[in-house]
Amino acid sequence: MGNGAGAENSPVEEMLGADRASRALGIELVEDGAGFATVRMRVTGDMVNGHGTAHGGHLFLLADTAFACACNSHGPVTVAAGADITFVAPAWEGDELLAVARERTRYGRSGLYDVTVLRGEQVVAEFRGRSRTTTPVK
Repeated sequence: MGNGAGAENSPVEEMLGADRASRALGIELVEDGAGFATVRMRVTGDMVNGHGTAHGGHLFLLADTAFACACNSHGPVTVAAGADITFVAPAWEGDELLAVARERTRYGRSGLYDVTVLRGEQVVAEFRGRSRTTTPVK
C-alpha cells in the first residue's frame, strides 16, 4: 500500500517491508491506519497440513502479521507480549484469506488487539494479541 510517489513509507510499511517471514508467505498489506490493519494471504500447497487444510501455524502467522501492523501503526516500535488464537473453520489450498486487526485499547506501553481471519464472509479464526511498546510512550 503506497502513499504517493516520492512519499516516505509509514511505520507499518517500513516494518512489513523488512518482514522476511511474512513476505515469504506472500502476505500483503491491504489497508492500515491508526490502530488497524488488514493483510491478505493466499493459501498455497506448501501451507497445507496432513489433513488437507491450512496449517494452524500459517493462520497464526497471518493474524500475527495483521496484529503487528495495527500495533505498530502509532510509530514507536511495538512487539507482541502474547497472543491466543481460536480456529473456527478450516481454510483450504487456494483460499484467499484476509486478517483484519483492530485496536481494542492501549494503556501506557501495553495494548490489546483483536484480529479476525476471514475467507470471504466466513470467519476462519479469531486472534487476540497483547502488545508492548519497547520505548516509553510520552
